[in-house]
Order: sequence, then C-alpha cells, then structure tokens
Amino acid sequence: MTTSSGHPAQHVLISGAGVAGPALAYWLHRHGFAATVVERAPQMRHGGYSVDFRGGALEVVDRMGLLERVRALDTQMGDAAMMDAQGRQYATMPAAVFAGDLEVPKGELTRLLYEVTRDTAEYVFDDSIAALDQSGDGVTVRFEKAPPRRFDLVVGADGLHSRTRALAFGPKERYVRHLGLHTAIFSLPNYLGLHRTGQLYVSPGKAANIFSEGRDGRARAALHFADDGPEYDRHDPAEQRRIVAERFAGEGWEVPRLLEEMERAEDFWFDTNAQVEMDTWANGAVVLLGDAGYCAAPTSGRGTSQALIGAYILAGELSRAGGDPAAAFAAYEQGMRGLVAEHQAMGRDVAERYFMPPPSQEVLDLLAAGDPSHAAAEPAPLPYYPVR
Repeated sequence: MTTSSGHPAQHVLISGAGVAGPALAYWLHRHGFAATVVERAPQMRHGGYSVDFRGGALEVVDRMGLLERVRALDTQMGDAAMMDAQGRQYATMPAAVFAGDLEVPKGELTRLLYEVTRDTAEYVFDDSIAALDQSGDGVTVRFEKAPPRRFDLVVGADGLHSRTRALAFGPKERYVRHLGLHTAIFSLPNYLGLHRTGQLYVSPGKAANIFSEGRDGRARAALHFADDGPEYDRHDPAEQRRIVAERFAGEGWEVPRLLEEMERAEDFWFDTNAQVEMDTWANGAVVLLGDAGYCAAPTSGRGTSQALIGAYILAGELSRAGGDPAAAFAAYEQGMRGLVAEHQAMGRDVAERYFMPPPSQEVLDLLAAGDPSHAAAEPAPLPYYPVR
C-alpha cells in the first residue's frame, strides 16, 4: 500500500477515541496510511456536553461526506431563559450567543466517527500507552495490557490529561493552565418539558443550566463553579459528585432537583476548564492533536472545531510530506497556530466573565445580531489535499 503521494504507507498509533482520534483515523486511511486507535475505556465513551461546529469544521465534515448525517443530529437549540433564584425569568439569551452553526451531542458524534472508521482502522479498547521508546525511524510502544508494538508515528489525541503528552514532553504541570472554573455535566429526565430551549441560573461564583437534549424525554444539565482547586481524583466520580454537591448546597431555583438527578446519572462527567500551552506539539515521531496539544477550554466552544480541523491538516501534511514527520509536523503547526491562539483567547475571555452580573437584554440582543465587536475572525481557507 502507498500513500496518496506515492510513498510507502506508514503505521500510525493514535491514542484516544474521542473526536480527534477517529477523525484522524478517517483521514489517514484516505491518504493511504494504516491507523491503530488505542482507547483506555472499554468502549466508545458516551455522555459529555453538546459540541458546536463552526466554519472550517463544517467544511471538514462536508469533505468527509458526513455533513447531512451530522445535521440530522443537530439539537436545534433555541433561546435560553435566564432565571433568578426564585425561578423568575428576567432575560432571554438568544441561541446565537451560546451555540455554533450546528450543535450535536458529543456522544452521538463520536459514535458516528467510530461507525465510519471501524472497518478501516484497528481499534484497541480497554488499554493505554505505558511507555514510548523512540529509536531509529519509529517508536516502540509498551501498552498497559497488550504486548509491545512498533509504529512509525504516534499521535496523542487523548485530551487535556494526555498520557502521551506526559510521556513524550513531560508532566502536565508544565503545560496545563487552569482557568478557575469547574464543570459537571449529566443527562436527566426532561421534567421541565423543555423543547429546543434551555434555562440558565447564575449566582455569585456559580451557574446552573438545563437544556433539552433533542431526544424524547431527556435533557442535559451543567453545573459550573469558580475555584482554583479543588484537588480531586479525576477517576473517582463519587468524590467529584460530593465536591459539586457541597459547592451548590443551599442554592435555589432547580438546583436541589439537579443535585438529586446528578447522583443517579450514569453519564456524569466532571472536569476543570483549562488550556494547554506548548511551544511545539511534536517531539521526534510523536505529535499531539486536539486538546492534548492545544486545548482552548470548553469556555471557548471551539474544541471540536479544533480537533476536526487539526486532524484534517495533520493527515494531509503527512501525505504531502511523504510521511516525513519533521516536515509534516512543522507544516501542521504552521497551519494551526493562528486558529489555536484565537480560540484560546476566547476561552480565557469567557472564563473571566463567566460569573459576572448577567448582561442586559439589550446587550444580549446585540450579540445575537452579530455585533462586529464580538465577532471572531474568519479562519484561513482549508488547504486541499488529494486523497485516494
């Protein structure tokens, strides 16, 4: 087998089966590379937040031939009512303020990406990378469970807490910058009868929202709180639930009911809003993709867009460079740095303003109307890479 550039195919290991990993596996196959995806979870992950598609990400999905299938998953979220502690509405946040051109449940998106790549990429679940040994023209990978294997390239697409990044670049403390905001997300019965809309409650240092999920009878809730800590075991959901419950104890509106639903939710997710800042995303034959290398934080609303665009460009540049990692990784970084810088600035700005007094209805309407002072710059057009 050869790449679309006519060079011998290479075998690439991808760590992480979120959005970035399967998207990269798709494009690597189109360019003639072989891909193996290793995922520590026993199966594709479900739950999490809804993700937004904007600009170039929609174009990537279109080039994958998946645009109509992704559109079919759109939550079609409408405006959100802003509530006080007594449950009284005092403003309406237009959908244009908080959503992208398209909003899709993350679990549905990852299932779709897995579905279109499972026959062309090797997936190894319930395992993870334990060690990397770069020597010669490749990388020997030792796994937690499977026997060691040799790969030409290794891609860390394993998120904010990337094990690949730690092994190839050093501890996360060097690169992860916390934004002082933590979030818990879970699904629950749509007991408020919401239909393509949501409600948002804000108190000092805390916020809670609930949105219809797009599925009959279900909704999704998010609880946010400001804190430079706390220290917690990110593999212990019981401890995380306890932390959230303590932070929101005594709050009004629907918060007591949300805390009850949180305790029995099977898809509970909790993490910090943080960014990853690195001078380079490559070290020899190892490179980082998506949140592992340049997380912009959920507050940016751009994580999925970055993952999809990054996967497209990384695979394309590997093909263009004939698999030469140094040339490909340099071109990949050049193509992504500007976009990442813009998205990270947005993530920091939103985190800083998250618990400020809610804006007036006039300001919200202005934002929804596309006030130029709040508009993001349009990214450069996506490059074209021939595929087979």
